[in-house]
Amino acid sequence: MTIKDLPEGEDIAQIRQSVRRLCADFAPDYWRRLDRDNAYPSDFVKALSDAGYLSVLIPEEYGGSGLPLSAAAAILEEVQRAGANGAACHAQMYIMGALLRHGSEAQKQKYLPGIAAGELRLQAFGVTEPTSGTDTTSIKTFARREGDHYVVNGQKVWTSRAEHSDLMLLLARTTPKEEAEKRTAGMSVFIVDMREALKDGMTIKPIRTMMNHATTEVFFDSVRVPADNLIGEEGRGFRYILSGMNAERILIAAECIGDAKWFIEKASAYAGERRVFGRPIGQNQGVQFPIARAYAQMRAAELMVHQAARMFEAGEDCGEQANMAKMLAAEASWAAAEACVQTHGGFGFAEEYDVERKFRETRLYQVAPISTNLILSYLSEHVLGLPRSY
Repeated sequence: MTIKDLPEGEDIAQIRQSVRRLCADFAPDYWRRLDRDNAYPSDFVKALSDAGYLSVLIPEEYGGSGLPLSAAAAILEEVQRAGANGAACHAQMYIMGALLRHGSEAQKQKYLPGIAAGELRLQAFGVTEPTSGTDTTSIKTFARREGDHYVVNGQKVWTSRAEHSDLMLLLARTTPKEEAEKRTAGMSVFIVDMREALKDGMTIKPIRTMMNHATTEVFFDSVRVPADNLIGEEGRGFRYILSGMNAERILIAAECIGDAKWFIEKASAYAGERRVFGRPIGQNQGVQFPIARAYAQMRAAELMVHQAARMFEAGEDCGEQANMAKMLAAEASWAAAEACVQTHGGFGFAEEYDVERKFRETRLYQVAPISTNLILSYLSEHVLGLPRSY
C-alpha cells in the first residue's frame, strides 16, 4: 500500500519523485549502521547538497533554485518518508531566512554562493542555553564590541550538527538584559565562521542522546567575531530569529508528515503479510483501527501544513497556522509510530525492521524545536485571548 500524494503542481511532484530516487540509493542498512555508530550521514548530506536540494530557498542570483517554502517542505517530507533522517541537514533551510531577509548584500555575496554549491554548510543554530531553555530572552552568552570585532563569551546547548557545519547562526546579548529597553531587545545575530572560531576559543562537546542527532554543547571563550558578521542591526536579533521560526515550524511539520506516512505504510504492509491463527493480523479491527486513525490524523495535519506554507509564501501572518501545523503533525507522527510498533509486536523492537529507530527519531518533535506545551500557550494567549501563562 502506497499513500497517494495530495494534488500539487507538476514542479513539486517532480521534486518528490527526484528525492525518492536519491533516497533509494541509501538503503536501510546505511541508516542502521549510522545509528549503531552514532555517526553523521556525510554521504547522504553530500548527495542532497550536490543535487541542489539544500539550496532550494537561495535565490538564483546566488546560485540557488529560488523555490518557495513548499518545495523545501516537499523535499524534507520525502526524506523522512523514505526512512532517512533529514535532521542531519534540515537546519540549513530554516536558518537561511535570517541571512536572506536581514543580511547585507556583502554577506549574501560572501556566503550564499558557497552554501548553494555545497562548499559551505550552514547547519548550526546557536540559540538555546542550559539556564534559559525556551526562555530565549534570558540567554547569557554575551558579545562585546571591541573595535572591528565582537568578543563572545558564553555557552550554547542542543546545538545540533555543530561538529559538521562550517558556519553557525549565533544569537547573543549585546546589551545586558537589565539595561535593555524591553526583554526582547539587546540581542544580536552573528554569522560565526566555526573553522576560525575553533582555533580561537570555541570548543564543542557532543551530547549522546536516545537518537542519532549529532547534538552538542558549544563553549565560547573570548571568541572574536568580525563586526562585519553582524546580521542587520545590533540589538534587533530576537526579531530576526522570530521571523524565521514560522518557516522552521512548517518544515519540521512536513518532516513529521513524512514520518507518519512511513509508519503507516510500514504498518499496513506488515499487517497484510503477517499471519497468526491462520489469517492476516490486518483482518482484525484491533489492528486496523489504530492504523486507520493515524492515517486520518496525518491527512488532517498535512492539510494544515499545506495551508501554513501557502500563507507563508503569500507573505501573510501565519504564526497560528505554522504552530498548529507543527503540533498536529508531530502528534500524527507519534500516533503512527505507536500504531506501527503495536502492529509489529516484538519485531517492532528489532533493529532490522527500522521501526524502533524511526520511533525514537520522531519522538523528538514533541519537544523540539518547540514543545507542544509552548504551542498550546501561544494559541491560548495570541489566538484565544486568554491570560498569559508565563
